[in-house]
This record gives sequence, C-alpha cells and structure tokens, in this order.
Amino acid sequence: MLQTWQEQKSALHLCPVVAKSGQVTSCAYKDKCRFSHDLEAFTSQKPADLEGNCPFLGNEGQCPYGLACRFAGTHKNDVPAGTFHVQKKSSEMNSLNKNVQKILWKNKMRFPKADAKLKLLGLLGHVNSKVKRLADNEEGDQTLMNGSHATADNGCSEQAGNLINKAECSPKVPEEDDNIDGAFIGDDLRPLKKAKTPDDDSCFPSKVNNGATVQTEEPKKGCVQNASAIISDLILTDSDNSLKLHPREKKLIDFRERLYLAPLTTVGNLPFRRVCKVLGADVTCGEMAMCTNLLQGQASEWALLRRHSSEDLFGVQICGAFPDTVARAVELIDQECTVDFIDINMGCPIDVVVNKGAGSALLTKPMRMKNIIQAASGTVDKPVTVKVRTGYFEGRNRIDSVVADIGNWGATAVTIHGRSRQQRYSKLADWEYIYECARKAPDSLEVLGNGDVASYLDWNKHKSDCPELSTCMIARGALIKPWIFTEIKEQRHWDITSGERLNMLKDYVRFGLEHWGSDGKGVETTRHFLLEWLSYTYRYVPVGLLDVIPQRLNWRPPSYFGRDDLETLMASESAADWIRISEMLLGKVPAGFTFAPKHKSNAYDRAENG
Repeated sequence: MLQTWQEQKSALHLCPVVAKSGQVTSCAYKDKCRFSHDLEAFTSQKPADLEGNCPFLGNEGQCPYGLACRFAGTHKNDVPAGTFHVQKKSSEMNSLNKNVQKILWKNKMRFPKADAKLKLLGLLGHVNSKVKRLADNEEGDQTLMNGSHATADNGCSEQAGNLINKAECSPKVPEEDDNIDGAFIGDDLRPLKKAKTPDDDSCFPSKVNNGATVQTEEPKKGCVQNASAIISDLILTDSDNSLKLHPREKKLIDFRERLYLAPLTTVGNLPFRRVCKVLGADVTCGEMAMCTNLLQGQASEWALLRRHSSEDLFGVQICGAFPDTVARAVELIDQECTVDFIDINMGCPIDVVVNKGAGSALLTKPMRMKNIIQAASGTVDKPVTVKVRTGYFEGRNRIDSVVADIGNWGATAVTIHGRSRQQRYSKLADWEYIYECARKAPDSLEVLGNGDVASYLDWNKHKSDCPELSTCMIARGALIKPWIFTEIKEQRHWDITSGERLNMLKDYVRFGLEHWGSDGKGVETTRHFLLEWLSYTYRYVPVGLLDVIPQRLNWRPPSYFGRDDLETLMASESAADWIRISEMLLGKVPAGFTFAPKHKSNAYDRAENG
C-alpha cells in the first residue's frame, strides 16, 4: 500500500484535474490529493510526445487528459488553460451509472422481475437471518432502485402494478457469497402474517426523485394490502400468455448468414471489435463478464459491457453458476445497458470459472442449466442465447440430448463449440457432431457452429454440409486474420501485404487510445492489449507464400522469410519482436518492460483435471 501511495505521489502521476486545467488551484482536494500537483517536475520528467495527432483532437474543447496526454503538442493553442467546453458526445455506450454502482456496493439493489420469476419457478429461497437483521437496523432507509421503484425499510418493493404487502413481500435471497454449494445459510422459516383488506389505496407514500420512485416514510397506520391477491395477480400476469410474451414470441435475431465475431477473452475488447466491424463483421459480442462481479458493481467487469456506436448488432456474454445470480444480472443489464441480446456462457473451460460451478461445469448439471435459462429468459424480453461445448469430458458428448430442450427452456439460439472442456483447443473441432445437434434442434431454436473457421472455404463447407445450421461463429480465425470477414463476403483469399496489416494495427491503436486514454496509462494499456493480439497474428502465413491454400488453424506456422522486412518481423514468434512492432506505433516501452501472453490455447488437460 505504501509503495502504491508513493507511486501516485511521484511527479509523473499528475493529478488528472490539474493536468486537464493546467492550474494547481483547480483540484478541490489541495494538499490532501493522492496525486502530485508539481507541474514543473511533471513537465521535466514526462516522456517525449508520440508521433501523430491526439485522438481527441476533433472534440469541441480540450483533450480530457490535458498536459498528461502523450500528444499534448498537437492540442489547440487557442483554447485557454482552465477553459472547459462541452465535450463531443462519446461514441461508446453502457457505462455504469455512479449512483447505481454505489447501490450495488451497498447490496441495496432490488430485482423485482428476477425475483418474481424465481418465485414462480420455485427457485427463490427464504430470507437470510443476517440480511434481515441488517435491514431491521437501518432506519429511514431511502434506497434508489432500478430507476423505477423503491423499497420500504423491510426491503419490500413497491411499483405501479406490482405492489406487495410489507408483511408478505417476497423475501430477499442471500447473495452468492452467503451460500455454500447452493444451500443458503441461516434460513429463517417464518409463517406469513394474515393479509387484511386495505383501507386506503395509498399505503406507501412516495415521491419522485430523478425519475425514480423513492419511499419517504412508513406505511400509514392500519393500512395493510391484500398481499395474497396481489401475489396471485403477479403470478397470473407472469403466466398468462395474453399479458406476457411467450419466449417464442419475443423479438428474435435472425443470425442466418450473418458473420458473427465470437466473444473473446482479453483480446475481444472494444477496439478489436471496431477493427472487425470495419472489415465486415455483422454481429459482435462483448467479453465474458462474471455475474457476481457485475452485481457487486466492479468497474473493471462493467467495462466488458461497453459498446461502440458502430456495433449495430451487439450482445453481451455473462457467466454464472446459479439461477438467482444470472437472473438478477440479466435484469440489471437490461435496465442499465443498450444491448440486442444476452448470451449465457455454459462452455468456458477456464479452471477458475469451472471450479465455481459456472461455465463448462454446467454441462454436467442439465437441471441447473434448465433453471438458469428459464430464469434468465423469463426475466427480460430481450433474446437470451446460450454458448456450450460438446460436453465436459472428451468422448462423452451430451449436448445433443438436451439441445431440443434448450429452446423449450427459453433460449432463442445456441452456439455449439465442437470441442469438449477437457479437449480445450488441441484437436480439430467435431463439426459432424455439431451438424447432428443442429438437425435435432427444433425450428424455433437457431443453432450456430463454432470451431476452426479460418477461411471462406471453411465457412462455405459448413453451411453447405448442414443447411439447418444458421451461421458459424468466428473466434481464433478472426484473431489471426481479422480480414476473414472480408474474405467471406467477397469469397476470395486476400493476399494481404505487410503494409495493409500495419494499417490495421494503426487503426487498432487509434481506437485503443480513444477507449483507454491518451495519457501514459492509456498508452501502456493499449500497448498491452496490442501485444496480446500480436501473440495471435504472428501465426498468419501470407497466401502468396503458401504451398497449400488455405492455411489451417491446427498447423504450426513454419519459420520463413517474408516478402519484405516488415512481413518477416510480423511472422516472428518472439515477444521481443512483438514489442518492436508496438514501439513503431506507441513509442519506446518503459524501462524494465516485459511481456508474456496471457492465453494458453494449446492446453490439453489430463482427465483428472477436467
């Protein structure tokens, strides 16, 4: 902690407010600020500006990073220091509202839609005694809800058309941290009080605050609503097809023939998706986000849900182990984000995810899969899709036995990765098995295939071999050569030059600086993710140098000399050469800089390791 404080107090860690305004007096924290205010020391130690223009140069006003920007020399000189103009509207969406984040931090958020659906499915547990004691100790709690309703001191929700009596409200389910193996600790089984006839329609006085209904006092004396009738109406509303859409009647997304960029951990960030959109991708999806982290308001996890305005058909992918966690995360995303669909990951092979009962672990628990899909799809009207693998252990395929049920549970589409969890990526995907699943699926469920699509010929083959397949999701093929989308649309092999590839990297860097920032921290974050991407792109072998076309994903690229020095450099498997490429775009790396790629795409676990 002391080291972190000293680093922030160093001259190079200039206060963001001071950097933007250019005036030491602009920071409200003065000497108590955890950052440096020494402009002279910062200027003397700041690295030289990078080549090129500030990515925020087109904004009507100052660069948000001011003096800290690594392109500060290109800033407009006619804008006086300390003058703030209205910034150009950001082209990114789905930022987490600070007020909502604070409510999540305090565990005060209520999820009426999710809890109603969980109750209907019999998945809503009883109130935890610890949670109840904490709630009873808080007096006059006026908690802002999901932008549409509020709660009384006992946690009961009140919303137009969805009123529940204080005595018989649906109890709050403990968060995942309060349970072990799905069993809630300290369940308090208490009989419900007898409902009374209401004397007044306005039992819970409220006021409107910033568009949200917030309760201001206790219910009027002697005013108790008929909870039994209201709960019956709630259940009837949820089950009556005339009032609530059947899953098959929801607004669907037609994935047929669309080029779908898979959600990719670490490398599938917003700048990379923007590059793929330019090159022809039709559907994009954010990186996998953990439901528990989203419900805790973690900013780093919410950043995975960010969307650029160019992503016209965009979904987010979430991962969770329990129906209540996933359903509440789905409701929160529906409330706070602009998305076209929500994908539930039930195929992630990563140990840290599987050990928590999520991802591929769900493939061994079909009833848990059913509960999660039903709870999520019944909570929101947006399409809910699912991504799975063939099975958990190699040779024990089981998705074909439940693929017909997945559509009945409420999912509108399922993506099948043609590998088991144990197999990871070491062998070719089993497309014959994917075809088998697609033929077993009902017409209402779209089936997408995933695995080893590296050229337009692969795409054409899978589509012609199985007409029941809606489309193919493209993952590592896009990491190695993102212009695969152009190749599919134009039905040709693109013998791309090293200069054209470098221009794509320049676009990525520009998008990265806009996304992560143009100050020192933003530059190094952009460099880090660029290097992660370069750890894939070196595997590409130019079409003009291949003896057999097209290149296969399972081929180990040979050592070769390119047609020019840059092409040879791009083919190097050395991290030192990837760093050299990054320095061509982002300047010299800091002293002591090292890089090791995060992914282990060729891992093949032993059976006992899953």
